Amino acid sequence: MQDDVDRRLDRIAEVVRHLPEAERTPLTDQHTAFTVRKKTFAYHLIDHHGDGRVALCCKAPPGENTALIAGDPVRFFLPPYVGPRGWVGLDLDAAALDWDEVRGLLTESYRLVAPKTLARRLDADPT
Repeated sequence: MQDDVDRRLDRIAEVVRHLPEAERTPLTDQHTAFTVRKKTFAYHLIDHHGDGRVALCCKAPPGENTALIAGDPVRFFLPPYVGPRGWVGLDLDAAALDWDEVRGLLTESYRLVAPKTLARRLDADPT
């Protein structure tokens, strides 16, 4: 199981690597933050507060977090603390991962947090 967790975290980090000035910052052995200019746009969490999940949490546009949760409550959830501020959690073990969806969640979250000059660079080079 730990190998699967590590592979998924590495794959998430690979997506983030293509975002301008994004950084991966391990906070603990179970908690990794992804930041741009010291602002967090995603977390990879393992058993956060004993919830038993391996999850990716991202900032979402207004109302999108609740829409995702309502549409698929098995995979999506409202993360503690940041959920009420527009974040959404994706349970990475709940179903087969759609890596295009993961990329989309990370990219959208980055756009919401990054300075506009950096976010505009994604439009010029969407990789």
